[in-house]
Amino acid sequence: MGERMEAFLSALLLQAGFNTTLVSLGAALLGASAGAIGTFVLLRKRSLVSDAISHATLPGLAGAFIAMALWTGNGRWMPGLLVGSALSAALGILAVEWITRRTRLTEDTAIGAVLSVFFGFGTVIVTVIQSLSTGGQAGITGFLVGSTAGMLRSEAELIAVTAALLGVAIFLLRRPFTLVCFDQDYAATRGIDVRLTDLAMMGLTLAVTVIGLKVAGLVLIVALIIIPPVAARFWTNRPERMVVVASAIGAVSAYLGAVISSTGPGLPTGALIVLVAFALFSVSLVFSPVRGLLAGTIERVVLSRRIHERQGLLALARGEPIHDPLTRRVLRRRGYVRADGVATEAGGRAASAAVLDEALWAAYRRRFPDEAAAEPRQGLVPIADAVPPDLLATLRGELRPSGARA
Repeated sequence: MGERMEAFLSALLLQAGFNTTLVSLGAALLGASAGAIGTFVLLRKRSLVSDAISHATLPGLAGAFIAMALWTGNGRWMPGLLVGSALSAALGILAVEWITRRTRLTEDTAIGAVLSVFFGFGTVIVTVIQSLSTGGQAGITGFLVGSTAGMLRSEAELIAVTAALLGVAIFLLRRPFTLVCFDQDYAATRGIDVRLTDLAMMGLTLAVTVIGLKVAGLVLIVALIIIPPVAARFWTNRPERMVVVASAIGAVSAYLGAVISSTGPGLPTGALIVLVAFALFSVSLVFSPVRGLLAGTIERVVLSRRIHERQGLLALARGEPIHDPLTRRVLRRRGYVRADGVATEAGGRAASAAVLDEALWAAYRRRFPDEAAAEPRQGLVPIADAVPPDLLATLRGELRPSGARA
């Protein structure tokens, strides 16, 4: 256990040798690019397409292996495998688009058909590979679940450089991608070719999928594209920040997965990357201050107390007894009532302020019904915190003729 931890810390701190360091950094660049393009795929609601792309790479991967094995005797030349995978995946995308446009089938149905057919065909070819007399058949399975063990320096450099170039391309295309994701009609009026932009988005997704086969595997690379942006969605409501957060989560997930994989033989890199990404997703789900479960629970508790406090103060102003135990407890903690439920001096002042605030909110609803309907905080926060000072002065002025105190 101590040796494994020492190996982990050594790899984590980039002290485990040049090749391991290069593989880990290349995986981090791949994760960053996957998270970035995955954000736009998620916002465009095309997540299933990335799944079809990943599974459609298998026939091309296996076919390229057989062709190179019969031609040169070495079927594991990585550039050739990537080219075969890319061609097969591109054919899968075109098949999905053709079925969607030329038939009445929906896109998810077309994706399911293409995914199953291509993956099944690829599985048959992999079975044929196992019967060939050429060497290297065992290495082909590393592309299914990911394996960085024994990765050549040239392969690691190819992945790192390509991932970096893809990151630059995604950065340059971020604005048209964002416009098309949120309003394709408006994007078209701005001179953006929506169809070409969609093809570019799918092309970058295809490229990330193909170069990630060796690291994450074709079965799990889709998780590296989808999980980081889903986790990032819990941290921000702005798309540009979501891209940055998703890239960071993808980079950390791929880096830690590759580091852990390097600490022992037989550890599947793709599975470890997905597990790390899921751990970060779980942290985001629970602890994010924007959309996390914990923040949501706290917000509901605060909202409940505000409602009880407001209703309790209005009851005090009307001289009504407070029977609800939670309302009495909230008012007592605020020092507004005594143990017997009688209002304190501070409670009397707060009750008067609540009545005035309620009257101002009513005046606001009468004068600006549309704006008031869109205001979720009315009655829960002082109106002074929700409307501009000049509007508040106008509302106060409307109450004076009726004898209300300002």
